[in-house]
Amino acid sequence: QVQLMESGGALVQTGGSLRLSCAASGIMFTNSIMAWYRQAPGKQRELVAGIVGGGNTNYADSVKGRFTISRDNAKNTVYLQMNSLKPEDTAVYYCNAFARLRTWWGQGTQVTVSS
Repeated sequence: QVQLMESGGALVQTGGSLRLSCAASGIMFTNSIMAWYRQAPGKQRELVAGIVGGGNTNYADSVKGRFTISRDNAKNTVYLQMNSLKPEDTAVYYCNAFARLRTWWGQGTQVTVSS
């Protein structure tokens, strides 16, 4: 059974930082593409950042230079370091895993940035 457990969401002021974590189990983590998505109220879920097993990354234009995705294959964990947070970053952040043509989602963690 695949499980993705996110943590680290919180209320933070504009300009602040947060680090989200996602611990994965039940998958071949090293062979999985891991990603963070977010969904704000009334908006579609959108890709924030992704990372492949070898470490190559991609980011949404809106977070480039502020967010960093990383992974620890020994701990089966993916991280999202978020700096210089803005109110428009407020959303539920979801961890996503993709492997062997299948995808899994975590339950989400709320990030709220106050102005």
